[in-house]
Amino acid sequence: MSRTDSTFVVRPVTRRDVDSWVRLKTALWPEGSEAEHRDAADRFFNPGGPPRCVLVAEGPSGILGFAEVSVRPYAEACLTEGVGYLEGWFVVPQGRRLGVGRQLVAAAEGWARSQGCVEFASDAEATNEVSATAHRALGFTDVGLVRCFRKSL
Repeated sequence: MSRTDSTFVVRPVTRRDVDSWVRLKTALWPEGSEAEHRDAADRFFNPGGPPRCVLVAEGPSGILGFAEVSVRPYAEACLTEGVGYLEGWFVVPQGRRLGVGRQLVAAAEGWARSQGCVEFASDAEATNEVSATAHRALGFTDVGLVRCFRKSL
């Protein structure tokens, strides 16, 4: 599951990548604290739970991006059970427009296929046009927009 390019390699995350991975998770999801992201990263290395994979793109200067992928029982507009799901995807600004994001997603799709998935899904915040554009460029199709609500009881 490695993809080598002249400037980066895409490979599964290892424990030695945790600090870099946590920094990137915090950049992607700033509403979560670094401690929360570190706890989630630590849980990733413990067995159990649904199938999941984290891939990193590493260049000469370090980790350029990551993709977190899982198998979900269902995803919006998908017709099969057991759908590969791009849970998170982030590339540092200096790694963008170099094919890093494309290769991360290609490797994530490959992992999902290896788990028996025949569909692949993802999501993005409704206001995140950069992410929507990147998804479309990789062949994803918009299937709807969902607003989520909550209230305390």
